[in-house]
Amino acid sequence: MVGLFKFSRFSLLLLLVLASLGWACGNNQESSKPKRKPKIESLADLGALPKYVTDPPGNPTSPEKVKLGRLLFFDPILSGSKDVACATCHQPEFSYAEFLETSIGVGGMGRGSKRFFLDPNDIPFVKRNSQSILNVAFNGIRNGETYHPDSAAMFWDLRTKGLEEQALFPIRTFEEMRGHGYEEDKVVDDIVKRIKAIPEYRSLFAAAFGGQSDPVNAGNLAKAIASYERTLIANNSRFDQYMRGDSSALTTGEKEGLNLFLKAGCAKCHSGPMFSDFKLHTLGVPDTPNRPETDAGGDNNYGFRTPTLRNLRYTSPYMHSGAFKTLDQVMLFYEDLTGGKIENPKVEMYQMDSLVSQINVKFKDIDRIVEFLNSLNDESFDKSIPEKVPSGLPVSGM
Repeated sequence: MVGLFKFSRFSLLLLLVLASLGWACGNNQESSKPKRKPKIESLADLGALPKYVTDPPGNPTSPEKVKLGRLLFFDPILSGSKDVACATCHQPEFSYAEFLETSIGVGGMGRGSKRFFLDPNDIPFVKRNSQSILNVAFNGIRNGETYHPDSAAMFWDLRTKGLEEQALFPIRTFEEMRGHGYEEDKVVDDIVKRIKAIPEYRSLFAAAFGGQSDPVNAGNLAKAIASYERTLIANNSRFDQYMRGDSSALTTGEKEGLNLFLKAGCAKCHSGPMFSDFKLHTLGVPDTPNRPETDAGGDNNYGFRTPTLRNLRYTSPYMHSGAFKTLDQVMLFYEDLTGGKIENPKVEMYQMDSLVSQINVKFKDIDRIVEFLNSLNDESFDKSIPEKVPSGLPVSGM
């Protein structure tokens, strides 16, 4: 028994030694393996915008639809109080966005930064920053994927798909266009009745949707506005020209900025021809001071859709809350993210998007990256405004 005990103890010690040697060897093998570096996106992850717009199967474009949609877009008859048009918050001079943190819809007066609420007022600011609808015809487009315009991502929270579905949402929204005195589920029908009472609109709808016995309806209203919005494109920026083969379209500084943009990890979200993956990401962007409540985004986790980076020169302020007035401020926000700082006190570290750890914006690179971003600007888009609208109301609203 004693000999067996000694043998067992010796065997146990031997096994422990061998095991420890094996572990050490295995651990050395593991540590000798090269660590996987984060993927750095390349120029192939970006892209030029298409030269032509794709219409959804159920709404092929026509000059008649575009003409009608343009008038509806600038006509305040679409709002409950007849004081707000689509163009109130989507202004041609600001690339069809607006120079306000968050917009003033119904109950306001004035244009752009000079717009104010009438007194007395109990209507809040619009919840989020007014996104540009320039190039919205290309929303959802991704490299190597079939593009379906009727399922394209819309709004900061992705709550609708396609321009036809999106077009009627602002009309139904209390602080945007509906206002007091109208029920959310009935206001569009009320607006259609107004339009139907105007002879010029009846003629325009009949011309745009010929063959229908009752062409003035909510579906055709949405289709006409969507058809017009698909004409608002700016797809020939110097970056587009560069991607189509003109190597001289970008300056040396802009090319350097492009490389730094990719190296910093910006294209992990800002990718494809629209510089957007059209997904929700939680970055801890500060709330707007214009609303008392916090905005938890489209997933109730402070996630917001990646915005396009095109025509940024004319679409400030930036982010869903309009928190940053300049591109430099945006880039400094991302530099702070690199350092682990969260600007929104409502957001915890565990909520932050996993891609944040792969962003590496350095202060010394900011000027060059902003220089590159300016190569995405293109002013060659339709900025024309109708002289009058069929309702006889003020063009673009009060």
